[in-house]
This record gives sequence, structure tokens and C-alpha cells, in this order.
Amino acid sequence: MRIFNTEGPIDPAKHYFVPHRLDEIQMNQLIDLQKYFILHAPRQSGKTTAITMFTKQLNDQGKYKALYFNIEPAQAMRSNVIEGMKIILDVIYDAGKLFMENDEQLFKIIDKNLKKISGNSLASVLQQWSTHSDKPILLFIDEIDSLVGDTLISVLRQLRAGYIKRPKNFPQSVCLVGVRDVRDYRIWSDEEQQTILGGSAFNIKAESLVLPDFSLAQVRNLYLQHTQETGQQFTDEAIEYAYFLTQGQPWLVNALAYQACFRDVTDLSITITKEIIERSKETLILRRDTHLDVLFDRLQEPRVRDIIDAILNGDMENLNVSIDDIQYVIDLGLISKKEKTLTIANPIYQEIIPRELSLVLQRTIVQNTIWYQNPDNSLNMQKLMESFQQFYRQHSEIWIERNIYKESAPHIIMMAFLQRIINGGGKIHREYAFGRRRLDIFIEWPFGKNIQRIVIELKIWRSEKTIIEGLQQTAEYMDLSGATQGHLVVVNRDPTIPWEDKIFSETRTVDKYSISVWGI
Repeated sequence: MRIFNTEGPIDPAKHYFVPHRLDEIQMNQLIDLQKYFILHAPRQSGKTTAITMFTKQLNDQGKYKALYFNIEPAQAMRSNVIEGMKIILDVIYDAGKLFMENDEQLFKIIDKNLKKISGNSLASVLQQWSTHSDKPILLFIDEIDSLVGDTLISVLRQLRAGYIKRPKNFPQSVCLVGVRDVRDYRIWSDEEQQTILGGSAFNIKAESLVLPDFSLAQVRNLYLQHTQETGQQFTDEAIEYAYFLTQGQPWLVNALAYQACFRDVTDLSITITKEIIERSKETLILRRDTHLDVLFDRLQEPRVRDIIDAILNGDMENLNVSIDDIQYVIDLGLISKKEKTLTIANPIYQEIIPRELSLVLQRTIVQNTIWYQNPDNSLNMQKLMESFQQFYRQHSEIWIERNIYKESAPHIIMMAFLQRIINGGGKIHREYAFGRRRLDIFIEWPFGKNIQRIVIELKIWRSEKTIIEGLQQTAEYMDLSGATQGHLVVVNRDPTIPWEDKIFSETRTVDKYSISVWGI
């Protein structure tokens, strides 16, 4: 039985997979035009699988000699260029044995150059191999942005220096494969004692291609491969919900299905429903797999932090970042741009990011779900919100001072508080988008045969219009979600105003909705 893969490249004999995700027409055109180009996408998006299959396809056609190799083993050498070159040549030798085992000329050239390594050894090998080859050489260099320091600078400059010698005396076409576009590389050179930009070290790039996420049709194709092989069905609603949660991010798509089909449900006669996919989502979030841990590390980078902070805060007025910074965070797969609005890339990341940022705070909150339940087990939102006001008053100043996400800190504090309580029996749905100046929280709380549907809006106080706009937005969201309770939280961040003036509660009516307003 094949499975849904969540570790490493795809093996079609062992894993379900979506073929032909590369724009092969464009790739072949760039190769025929002797271009050097970039292919990038977030981690575990299928880049390696797609490129290795494409390399094999090119070799089978017989027009070129195409070599794929992963350069990551040289990462540890950092600024030790000589040792880095030795590892890279070893990698090329091993890759040659896999992709072109009969090319003895390549192996002789590498052996000769290994005897006398220099900072130009990569260019030397590529020039000699191209000169003696009966076919043009194509290179696909994976994990290029895993290299750091002078080793990365050296590789980029050697490729640039050989560019004018192609195609007879240097590879006709080179594709650099990584998470980021080369323009995003900021490389510290120990030798030159300055930061070198990737765009200047590799200014021969013709184009940057992006490996797209799965479409809904591709998610359906992937899941139905499992149905065809095992007979286990997916409802259309489950497939569409999986696509909604992941927005086609390949690792998430596979991880959800693996959890659902091989862990949560082991009886193949049971159909995978939307509810099962929802349970699998919660498991993934709580388990924090390696893929998600890598994302968490990125949240600490200043370039990432500033943008995520602004999205969580919903305010772009004080954001001072470049277009390249925004594109960098998009390339990492953390955010996307939809209808001119920046937002977190998918609903799963929308759940994960605030949970991660508030994890330490959550663990320090001493709260019990049962404190806020009525005799019929429904939530007592009056009591819960009064408790939050007091909690925010006591803890916000210290926590905000320690936290690097200062602009969105009120949002994170409230999400941590609610997460601690609501996770005892309900669900929290979060929505936030760049420029809307608010956080939308939708709570579903089952009790008996009923479900409470509660909307909470959080806005930062800016003027008298804040409450007016917030009430209207809360009412609109209540209407959209079918909520029966609405709460507007207004945060006043002016340190000169005493808490006695910030803390208040009142009830307002908008259209047919009664909305509680809470000041903090």
C-alpha cells in the first residue's frame, strides 16, 4: 500500500503524488535559450521530487546531459571555501553516479581536481566537463540557499564567471533550487567583512520560477489515489475542507490525509468526512511536527516578525518594510497576497502562529474552563470577559515588555487567554488580515444539543470612531457567522491614561444585535 508522504522526496512506488507540477514548457524554453534561472518554493513543497523527475526526463530525451545534486552537505563549511569546494565536488561525483553512471570523463575530471582543491574548483570542473562533453550540460543545484557565508558567495560567483563560456565550455543552463529567490540572499562575507546581496553575486539570473501549491483538483486527485488503491472514500466536503484548511500547501495536504487515513481511522470501510479532517488538523497543530517547527523559527527573524506583527495587529500605518521583505515572507510560505491584502497563508497557519507566539503565556495562565460554565454547561461570557479585563490589567505590561511582537501583543494575550479556556470543550476560529485593523474571533461552544456561536472583535483605540466602526464590523460578522452573541474589545494603549479610565463595559445595539463593549 502506498501512503501520503510527509518526509523527504516522493517515491512514486511508495507514495501518492501529483505529477507534472513544473511548467515544463517554460523550463524547456529557458534551457533552450541557455538561461540561468531560479526555482523556489517553501520547504516540503515538492521541489526536489519535481526537479529529479524533470532531470531524468531530460536525460531520457538524449539532447542534453542533465545533472541534479543537493549542495546542502557543504553548509557546515560556512566561510571555509576550500573545504566547501571539496564537499561540493564529492556531492557532484556521487550525483553523477546516480544520473549518468557511464560518464567516466566527469569522474576523471573530479578525481583530478580533488587532488588540488582551490576556491575555483567548482568552475574548473564544470568548464572541463563541458569542454569534453559531446552534449550541452544542464545543472540543477538543490538547496542552494542552505549554504552560508563565503562558500555561498564563491559558488554564485564561480557560476557567474563561467556564464560567458557557455554552452561549449560551461553548462548551457543552470537552475538554482531553494526556498527563496536569490535576490533575498543577504550573505555575510568573513573575507570581505561586509554583507553581499545574492542579486549582485548572481546577476545573470534570467527568471525566478515558483512551484505552485496544489489546486483543489490536484488535492482531489491525490486523495482519490488512496480511494482507488484501498477503497476508502473521502466525502466531497472533506476534500474541499482539506483544501480550504491548507490552501494547497503540499506538506499540509499530505499530513492531514496521513493522519486521517493511517492514524485516526484504520478501518478502510469508514469514509473520511469533514469532521475527521478537522480532528486531524487539531492533532497536527498540537503535535508540532518538524515542518511546523521550522516555521516557528522563522517567526523570530526581524524581517518576518515585522510583517507578521502587522498582520496580527491589522494595521499597516506604522509598518516600514520593503517590497522585498514582503516577497521574502511570501516565499517562505507564511503569508499570501489576496485581493491586495496580506494575510496568513492558510487557516492552519492562522491557528498555529498565534498559538506558538502565545505558548509561553498560555502555560502561565491559571484558568479552568469549568469556572466559566453555567449550570447547563453553556459559557458565561459575562464572567469570562470580566476575568479577561482583570487578567489583562495585571499581566499585559510585563508580558508586552518581554515580547518581541509588541504591536500585536494585545491580540496575542487575548488569544492565549481564550485558548486556555475554550480548548476545554469548544473551537476557536481566527481571522486577521493586513489593513483591517481588527482581529476576528469566532467561538463555537457545544453544550447539550445546542451550540453557542460567539463573535469577539478586538480593536486598538485610535479615536471615537474606533467603537463606532467596531460595532458595525462586529454586527456584520455576527450576521455572516450566525452568531447569537457579540463582544467588542477596545484596547487603549496610551500609558498616560489610568486603568480606571481604560476599564469599562457597556451594551450597545446595532441593527438587531445587542453587542457588549469591553474596554481595557
